[in-house]
Parts: sequence; structure tokens; C-alpha cells
Amino acid sequence: MKVYEAICKRRTIRRFSQEPVPKEILEKLIKAARLAPSAANLQPCEYVVVDEPGLIEQVFKTLRWAGYIVPRGDPPEGERPVAYIVVLLNKEKVKAGGERDAAASIGNIVLAALEEGIGSCWLGSIERETLRGILNIPNRCDIDSVVALGYPKESPVVEEMKDSIKYWKDDKNILHVPKRRLQDILHWNKY
Repeated sequence: MKVYEAICKRRTIRRFSQEPVPKEILEKLIKAARLAPSAANLQPCEYVVVDEPGLIEQVFKTLRWAGYIVPRGDPPEGERPVAYIVVLLNKEKVKAGGERDAAASIGNIVLAALEEGIGSCWLGSIERETLRGILNIPNRCDIDSVVALGYPKESPVVEEMKDSIKYWKDDKNILHVPKRRLQDILHWNKY
């Protein structure tokens, strides 16, 4: 799959088969993350990979899913993620900022996952202090985001945005994701 094709194909996934993601693939995703651009090459990102079933359930409870369609957007029992990557910012490497570094690394994670047939959901609504305790994350690291992973059990569709940015599910439980039209966001040379 070519990069542009992967970008166009990538959708947020919130329903997963329960097939485990192999450790080699999870490690590959971290390798992709560490090669992302980093401001001043400070490389403040660190990662906690969670793939133990008991911990997976504890992490799940610290996350909030699909705010526009709660509770329909929450992964149901038996369709929850089978792994997580918790993205950290080490404050000893960068005093302020680092969010752009995290975003670039997460972009690499979700695209590398897609290449492997793995779906992902980038989450920012997190009970951070609870998660810190569960995973023994030191205070020198801030929790930026969590990426939920697993083999997809849904196929969201993109549609042209009409009057709302809110994603929604139809009566067949298919997620529809509105996106702004190119002509509404593209400006050549001047606004």
C-alpha cells in the first residue's frame, strides 16, 4: 500500500476482533513512532505498550470514547481493543511542548498499524492520574495520548460534510465521518 493510499484509507476504529496483535508488530509500531520528526530533535516521546489482558481491561476503564455518539460509540464487550500504546512526554527531555512530537509519532503509529491490517483509535480523553497509577508511570512523564489497537471489526465511511462535523452511526451500525471539502480548506498563495 502506498503512503497516500494509506492516508486515504485510514479511519478511526472502535470495534475490534479479539485476535491478539503479535509483539513483533507492536514493536514495529514503536520503531515507526521513534522515527517521526521531533522539534530540535529532543525526542521527548516514550511509549508503554499494554497487551496483557488484565491490564488491557484496566486501561479501557480510564478512556472515554466517541463523544458525539455515547454510548453507541463505546466498544462493546467482546469488541474492545486488544492492545494499547500509551504515548508519554518525558519532561526531562522537553520542559514545555512536545505535543507536536507526540502527534507526529502517533501519525506514524496509525499508518504503520494500517499497513499491518490493524485498526487504531487515537484517544485524548483519559483519566490520566488513574492510568499513571495502573502503569506505574513516573512523574517525570506526562501522558499525552493513548492509541487503542486491534484488528478491525467495522469499516467506517467518509462522506462530504454538509451541516455538521459530528460523526454518526446509521441503522446498520455503520459509522459515518463527515470531512470538509477540499475547496473549503485549500487556499493558493493567499487566503
